[in-house]
Amino acid sequence: MMSLPFYQRHHEHYDRAYRHKALQSTVSQYQKETKNKSAVYAQGSTAYTRGSAGYRHASAGDFSLESSAAYSHGSSAYDLESAAYSYGSTAYDHSAAQSKRSAAYSLDSESLSKSSAAYSHGSESINKLAAAYRLGSESYSLGLKNSNLMIEDQSYKMSPKAKRAKQNFMSEGKENEAIDYSVPIFTGREVSISGITDTEEERIKESAAYVAKRNLFATGEGVSVSKVAKSTSEEEHHEKKSRKVAIRESAERVALKKKIEETQAFHKKLNQDSLLHAPEFVIEPRSHTIWENQNVKFHCSVAGWPEPRVTWYKNNVPINVQAHPGKYIIESRYGLHSLEISTCDFDDIAQYRASAMNVKGEISAFASLVVKRYKGEIDASLLHSGTFSMPLGLGVTPHGYASRFEISFVDKFDVSFGREGETISLGCTVVINPDIKRFKPEIQWYRNGVLITPSKWVQMHWSGERAALTLNHANKEDEGLYTLRVVMGDYYEEYSAYVFVRDADAEIPGAPGAPLDVRCLDANKDYVIVSWKQPAVDGGNPILGYFIDRCEVGTTHWTQCNESPVKFARFPVTGLIEGRSYIFRVRAVNKAGVSLPSRVSEPVAALDPSDRARLRSHPSAPWTGQIIVTEEEPAEGVVPGPPTDLQVIEATKNYVVLSWKPPGQRGHEGIMYFVEKCVAGTEDWQRVNTEIPVKSPRFAVFDLAEGKSYCFRVRCCNSAGIGEPSEATEATVVDDKLDVPKAPGRIMSIRNTDTSVVVTWAEPPDAKELVGYYIESSVVGSGHWEPCNNNPVKGTRFICHGLVNGEKYIFRVRAVNAAGLSEFSQDSEPIQVEAAIGGGLLHAAPSPPYDIMVLESVRDSMVLGWKQPKVTGGTEVTGYYVNYREVVDGVPGKWMEANIKAISERAYRIQNLKENMVYQFQVAAANLAGVGTPSQPSQPFKCEEWTIAVPGPPHDVTCSEVRQGSLVLLWKEPVYTGRSPIVGYYVDMKETEAKEDRWKSVNEKPLQNKYLKIGGLKQGVSYVFRVRAMNQAGVGKPSDVTSPVVAETRPGTKEVEVVVDDNGAISLNFECDQMSPNSKFVWSKNYEPIEDDTRLNIDTKGGKSKATFKDLGEDDLGIYSCVVTDTDGVSSSYTIDEEEMKRLLALSHERKFPTVPLASELAVEILEKGEVRFWLQAEKLSGNAKANFIFNDKEIFNGEKYKMKVDQKTGLVEMIMDKLEDKDEGTYTFQLQDGKATNQSSLVLIGDVFKKLQDEADFQRKEWHRKQGPHFVDKLGWEVTDDCNVMLKCKVANIKKETHILWYKDDREIMVDEEHDFKDGVCTLLISEFSKKDAGTYEVILKDDRGKDSSQLKLKDTAFADLMNEVCRRIALSATDLKIQSTAEGIRLYSYVTHYVDDLRVGWVHNDTQIKFTDRVKTGVTGEQIWLQISEPTPQDKGKYTMELFDGKTVHKKTVDLSGQAFDDAIAEFQSLKQALIAEKNRARVVGGLPDVVTIQEGKALNLSCTVWGDPTPEVSWLKNEKSFVSDANCILKFESGKNVSFTISSVSTLDSGKYSIVVKNKYGTEISDVTVIVISVSGQTDTVQGHDQNNVTVSKKKKMTTGSKRKEREKKEETSATKETPDINEICPVEKEKDTKSNQQAAKKTGGKAAVAEKVPQHTESLDKQGKKPLEKTGLCKPPCS
Repeated sequence: MMSLPFYQRHHEHYDRAYRHKALQSTVSQYQKETKNKSAVYAQGSTAYTRGSAGYRHASAGDFSLESSAAYSHGSSAYDLESAAYSYGSTAYDHSAAQSKRSAAYSLDSESLSKSSAAYSHGSESINKLAAAYRLGSESYSLGLKNSNLMIEDQSYKMSPKAKRAKQNFMSEGKENEAIDYSVPIFTGREVSISGITDTEEERIKESAAYVAKRNLFATGEGVSVSKVAKSTSEEEHHEKKSRKVAIRESAERVALKKKIEETQAFHKKLNQDSLLHAPEFVIEPRSHTIWENQNVKFHCSVAGWPEPRVTWYKNNVPINVQAHPGKYIIESRYGLHSLEISTCDFDDIAQYRASAMNVKGEISAFASLVVKRYKGEIDASLLHSGTFSMPLGLGVTPHGYASRFEISFVDKFDVSFGREGETISLGCTVVINPDIKRFKPEIQWYRNGVLITPSKWVQMHWSGERAALTLNHANKEDEGLYTLRVVMGDYYEEYSAYVFVRDADAEIPGAPGAPLDVRCLDANKDYVIVSWKQPAVDGGNPILGYFIDRCEVGTTHWTQCNESPVKFARFPVTGLIEGRSYIFRVRAVNKAGVSLPSRVSEPVAALDPSDRARLRSHPSAPWTGQIIVTEEEPAEGVVPGPPTDLQVIEATKNYVVLSWKPPGQRGHEGIMYFVEKCVAGTEDWQRVNTEIPVKSPRFAVFDLAEGKSYCFRVRCCNSAGIGEPSEATEATVVDDKLDVPKAPGRIMSIRNTDTSVVVTWAEPPDAKELVGYYIESSVVGSGHWEPCNNNPVKGTRFICHGLVNGEKYIFRVRAVNAAGLSEFSQDSEPIQVEAAIGGGLLHAAPSPPYDIMVLESVRDSMVLGWKQPKVTGGTEVTGYYVNYREVVDGVPGKWMEANIKAISERAYRIQNLKENMVYQFQVAAANLAGVGTPSQPSQPFKCEEWTIAVPGPPHDVTCSEVRQGSLVLLWKEPVYTGRSPIVGYYVDMKETEAKEDRWKSVNEKPLQNKYLKIGGLKQGVSYVFRVRAMNQAGVGKPSDVTSPVVAETRPGTKEVEVVVDDNGAISLNFECDQMSPNSKFVWSKNYEPIEDDTRLNIDTKGGKSKATFKDLGEDDLGIYSCVVTDTDGVSSSYTIDEEEMKRLLALSHERKFPTVPLASELAVEILEKGEVRFWLQAEKLSGNAKANFIFNDKEIFNGEKYKMKVDQKTGLVEMIMDKLEDKDEGTYTFQLQDGKATNQSSLVLIGDVFKKLQDEADFQRKEWHRKQGPHFVDKLGWEVTDDCNVMLKCKVANIKKETHILWYKDDREIMVDEEHDFKDGVCTLLISEFSKKDAGTYEVILKDDRGKDSSQLKLKDTAFADLMNEVCRRIALSATDLKIQSTAEGIRLYSYVTHYVDDLRVGWVHNDTQIKFTDRVKTGVTGEQIWLQISEPTPQDKGKYTMELFDGKTVHKKTVDLSGQAFDDAIAEFQSLKQALIAEKNRARVVGGLPDVVTIQEGKALNLSCTVWGDPTPEVSWLKNEKSFVSDANCILKFESGKNVSFTISSVSTLDSGKYSIVVKNKYGTEISDVTVIVISVSGQTDTVQGHDQNNVTVSKKKKMTTGSKRKEREKKEETSATKETPDINEICPVEKEKDTKSNQQAAKKTGGKAAVAEKVPQHTESLDKQGKKPLEKTGLCKPPCS
């Protein structure tokens, strides 16, 4: 007889169960009796029939009120289920099949609500039932005898003492017995379940069922009772209840009542109209304490829709049943889930978690397991046989009670965020049931797992109900995971949440955050080593170092301990006063400034460690922990022996810490120590502690030269003298032994909640003394990074809280140790912040499977196969659900479930089908997010016995190791093999788009294997494949076609590599950088899982997996493949054949006998003084390693010319030559011998190579001599200051006061006013307003009596262009925002810069279009103002204006919006200024001609003329002494041509003296011009005007009155003096001079020889406005000559 196919082997308990004859008989009898019952009994009592089986099974145990209530609860649930079966069968259609599981849970929720009412209304019946259980003489068996239902017994191990008290509705029995819910087993097509009832009639029937059940439960009608014999001891146990039992029952009763109230409250809130709801634990798992080798079973009941998927965890690790066969049994039936652990031992002590999850959410419940080993007088065998039992779930309290407590937390504190200096409070209300007044809980607070004690920083409070913790002055040290633990006797409950504390605002912008966790180490009499942690925030600039401050306890004066910042996060503080206590703090410093100080350290006393130990009453010295006793009697006067075990335990560039053990011979009195040092290679020993010897065998040595090697030794001394020194230490180099860690790797972000993300990473390689990690986050595209933690976290996993839901973030990590912070890791992949399950993704469930086909068919069953979903929903598919329906005459029937439990294989046998019936099938896939949409109905298949001779189709055909030219095809054998065994397979292939007739066979002969590597594929072409099986009868039906596969090698694809290590071990290695958190490496041999681990050892760490052969031989030949699960097909393989095996074995043999491995070959380098150093380094050398030095085939030895050294610790072999001469040309060889291993390395130095090395040595020697005097460390360079000036600077060294510095440009010395003091070692030369004239060659020279050095900088051509580009860039950055200014001509846009140069290119853009400059639109620069002038602006000039400043590389932009109100305001002001300009231009005025003062002799003729102007033509009038004055016979006033005005008096007299005013007026204004006439009486006979010969006119102050229609009159005084000979060049009408005597004579004739000519110097034009308005231009006006 053939063996069962794998479908039947894997699913036998489901597939064969329904075909069991006894079961079929039971079910048929049950159905027959059900039909004979009345309507009420059918709806109500059927549930009692099913539930009562549990009562009978439980009657043998010790029952409590809680267990009986649980069974009443369960009965009520099954009551409503049976009603649903009865009413739902007629309405069960295709849509009902899809929501069948939903209806079951919704129905269960309704039943819980109604059953809870039964608790409150039927308390009397409950008490009666409980009493019956306690008596133990009877048990309920309602309907059991008639129904003969099969009940499955399930063991339920309870614990004698619980660590955690959890509410449980399960019935409790003996130690190894328990009662589980028992349900009738039914087939899907015989009984169906409906959803929530909607009609009133159905609700009435449900109510009737409930009333019938309640009556039967209360009165006992129709209940038959069978007596069960029990032992006399058990009866006495129930009749005589102890005080402990009474307390327990009382507590359970209170807990039951509380649970009923909570259930009622929950179901009142439940919206019954909504099918979808999150999981909810109806019954949570409870904790257990059991004896060793016993079994234990955890139970829980979960409600929710879609049906929650329950996963069990042990210490937060999923339990893998297959990995521990027989150890764990996980079952899930009708919402009841259990985990059974067999033969428990101490490894099973853990916290177990049941996690229920569906698309609506996730909930977890916890329970603990404690395994104890019995050491009492009772025989341990009794414990294993089950005859000895202890009370379940009891915890012994300190007061002697035996009680069970339920501890819960209400109003819990959440993740908190605070800032340094703030007060943070955490609080939580604790509910303990039952509440025993004499038994108070112990409240404990933990930070990162460490118990917190009250201090000045932390305060704790417990009010009896609420626990609170307050951080008075939060610091970053307070950041971490805070846990509240409530302890009640032997068990406890915990609640945890994270607290984040960020840095306080820095006093100086850009300063770093404060350091944290300052501690004091290795305190002694006069020193202490202070350590701290670096802050996460550096303020935007790298941290340059740290300052350490100290303060004596009792004072407030802080003293800075170090002058310059230190980078290493440990520092020795010296100069302390013995016996005094100190506190310390640390400050960080960067380019911007100094941070706030850290929190102060704990006080530390400056004492010798031995004195401190004695003060603390320690019984022995802290460094030994024991008293050494010698055989000889101690006596006075014994000189102590040398100390032993001297070693350097820490070495940095600042100090070295020594440690040793006291000598065995020490005498009767105490001893002290002297520490000595010497430079390595010498014997010049110097005492370190010359003044005071130390008493403790630990000492820190300071003041060592960095980079040098030292040896140390210690002497003991007492009153008898100083002993012999200890053995000297090995040479120790004074340098930091601890390197800055490398960047962490493989950073990965995983969704957690809607405001948090889990970040994981890999530890950096070769990391030492890691303090922790800092994590930073950034919103994608922002470029701004924020720290996620401010206190370094340990481990490689962290939850980043406080993120914005829906935003995309990237993360990076850096490692921290005392040496500093590592570089940042690579950024993680962007991740959107949302919940891990659901998370806003409505389609997180898998897509439907497809291509359903029949693999085998018999009379009453069929085997289906299908392809996995194309979309898995972001997580792996965990199982499949199959539905089927009958098709009669082409009409499909109702859908029925084929499986209740999800199946993991993609093939399944459906049992109990009808022969010759046609069926359709559909399959739904499930993952962590829930069950996906079912597939489309398959083709109709007929259930009949296959009798064909050929085999059925292979199935599960998949592609692996897809590359650009090949792939590997895998398949599984057919379920139906035909009439003879399968002898081989044929593989067909075609291009995806090709027609069906294009199929071609890949192999000519049948394949014996179930895999094939197919080559010869075209890159980028899509293919499909199928497989056919063959037996003796022929070739069978082909398999389903595979999904299309494109022949291409994806980026990042890696292959399996074979490695032979130094020990000869041969291994296969595979690496994957595309792993998800659930990915695993799966190794196979010949594409079958490797089950025999005797030949291969597999080790996986992170993203790397290694399979190592234990002894490679012929048995190991084959194809080894590795597949990474939960990835997009990451896989690779490696073939080991005979030839490859021989190659690997030969290489392994060679590695077993290695040569001396060299880290570097022989190399040569030039040292600082021109010495030549030959060196090589071996990877490792033993203490017996030797080296021979060969030059031109002759061995050379250590001497004056050659200095040779071999360092076995570092593997460094070197030889130093003082000078390289011509005779040293040749071949140098170093020969190494270390035991049997040898190696050598040679270096050939001949020809040009030797000459180049010799020249370099000579240059280096000269360079060393140059550096003995003043010299340049950094050559002359430049930088541009913030003021856009250019600074030339260079760094110098070895300077003294007499050193002079000289600056030159183009060989001309630049005179510098101030002499440089060289204090900071930097010399600078500042060039203001740098421009093209400053181009040239600059040179700086240092010189003193030791020598001189020079450095040149050429600022020409490209170098000058680069500098000007930087100057232009600084100028562009200094530009102010664009502003708008209105003028009389138009609108001006302008910006100011620090300094302007012509190289800065300025452009203007209007509305994204480059402006073309015209007479109307102009640009220019005035001083530091860059402007754009728009004359006569129009609406088309509105818009956005951009000023573009191009510095040669980058365009800098400044923008202003000239539209809307801004444009309207500018236009309005422009119009106003324009009108004012017109008014000023056209107003009436006197433009020239009148003098201020005229002095004339009496009787002479006076003729004054002037020119007036105005548009329109002004009106002219005259005033004399402020009174109107008109023309008469004596005075003739004329106004001609609208501009010429004349004033003539034929003969003046003294009466004509006075002030004459001409008044010109038009509509734009009025102007008055005054002239004073002074007539002098005749004192002698003369024909000329007095003073005329001197040709001078005195011009005094001129007053002009200007008025306008729209502005007030104003008066402006201006004093001007001028001479007739030199008129002002800005005058509009210059005074014309008399050029010859002839003209004078003509004038004399007209006036009778007494003509007088008066001249006037006109005044300057007033400015229109003080805000940049232009003065009127008068150059177009010309004054006629004055007469």
